[in-house]
Amino acid sequence: MTSDSHRIPRLAAALAAVLLLVPTLSACGGDDPADDRPALSSTAHNDADVEFATAMIQHHAQAMSMVDLAAERDLDPKVQRLAEAIRAAQGPEIETMVDWLQEWGEDIPETMRDHVNMGHHGDIGEAMEGMDTDMPGMMSAEDMTALQDATDAEFQDLWLTMMVEHHEGAVEMAETEQDAGQYRPAVELADRIVTTQTAEIEQMERLR
Repeated sequence: MTSDSHRIPRLAAALAAVLLLVPTLSACGGDDPADDRPALSSTAHNDADVEFATAMIQHHAQAMSMVDLAAERDLDPKVQRLAEAIRAAQGPEIETMVDWLQEWGEDIPETMRDHVNMGHHGDIGEAMEGMDTDMPGMMSAEDMTALQDATDAEFQDLWLTMMVEHHEGAVEMAETEQDAGQYRPAVELADRIVTTQTAEIEQMERLR
């Protein structure tokens, strides 16, 4: 047998070994975004967790105010049930996130519902004075006033349109927490928000 005939099997074996190493080298290369996310902890938290809870409390509070407006209207029963489902989910979530911030020694943000509860709800837009409207999906004071002043014929479509945008913003904020958060319960809450509110967006799109 010639030397070339011996060389071919050896080359094939070497090539196979290199191919087997490629997935391992890729996994160690650090290109996977998951490599950059913090390790989850049941006790420790980071700045992303604080930012998530602080912003989402205000975001949820506005959704609850939109639900309050819906309760005063004669709506399609499916829309009314959806509004009550949003109240049932987001009210306890606000309380949970307030508890986290207290445990972490962080400030509890004011929300538009705090202002409403102090009697500033002649114009719901006034209740948003000083509120952060730059976060994703957050309605402006003008948006909220327009919703409050909408006729019965206009209200349902406007409410659904605004709530879809609001939910899309919440999902975006929750996805940021999924990527950057450290506190396991906060990341798990973000997971639930993504799942629940994505399903509600699909439901609202069908109702529009």
